[in-house]
Amino acid sequence: MQTDLADLVTRALEEDVGTGDVTSAATVPETARAVATITQKAPGVVFGLDVAEAVFARLDPDAEIERLGPEGEWRESGPVLRVAGSARALLAAERTALNFLGRLSGVATLTARCVQAIEGTGAKVLDTRKTTPGLRALEKAAVRAGGGVNHRGSLSDFVLVKDNHLAGLTIAEAVRRAMMRWPGRTVEVECENLEQVHEAIGAGATMLLLDNKTPEKVAEAVGMIRGRAVVEVSGGITLDNAGAYAAAGADLISSGLITNSAPNLDIGLDLE
Repeated sequence: MQTDLADLVTRALEEDVGTGDVTSAATVPETARAVATITQKAPGVVFGLDVAEAVFARLDPDAEIERLGPEGEWRESGPVLRVAGSARALLAAERTALNFLGRLSGVATLTARCVQAIEGTGAKVLDTRKTTPGLRALEKAAVRAGGGVNHRGSLSDFVLVKDNHLAGLTIAEAVRRAMMRWPGRTVEVECENLEQVHEAIGAGATMLLLDNKTPEKVAEAVGMIRGRAVVEVSGGITLDNAGAYAAAGADLISSGLITNSAPNLDIGLDLE
């Protein structure tokens, strides 16, 4: 992970700094030093301090970095990080560090809001593979920081049979083949109706995915399943209806919303 993070920071800085910060080179003395304070300006969950710190350290290995606030906890606002070092380095690192921190904190914050929406139901908020290319590991870590749990990190993690996999196959045959090919692995099946739910359970599927169903339809399916498989619901999940799906008996509330639609948390940097 450390190697991946170093490569990610390198690529991000190459993209933003280019061949050099020409403005700072013209206006800031090379030997000037400064102190940068990063502040959370809106309620939410801060996450991504490791990558933000790596950005500053890459441009100034001698920078002094101090954490001023908690990571992975809901709070209203306040100082997050203080960095003392080369003024030119701090200015060059600013936007890249804030881009990472704002994005990841936004994912953690929206996840936390979803977790709050289903509090007390026993259900869990689950992410998807709808992530920013190259940032999946960090965005899924942000989901965990917000109180959610991770679905598959990649297609190799476990079997998920969807309608596009069933051309010429029954659910029972697809599950049988998956269990033979990957013994001991989770096998999840997307079910369009109660007949498919019955077939998937009979075949031994360990998880069932109910996509784009109303809470009433989910409750009906849960009654049929009777705890014999983990029930995941997805499709059209929002902060307003997540509680209804959890109350219907779903074990996992899956939403791409928390990664692909999370607004950045308002975080800024002031330089002294």
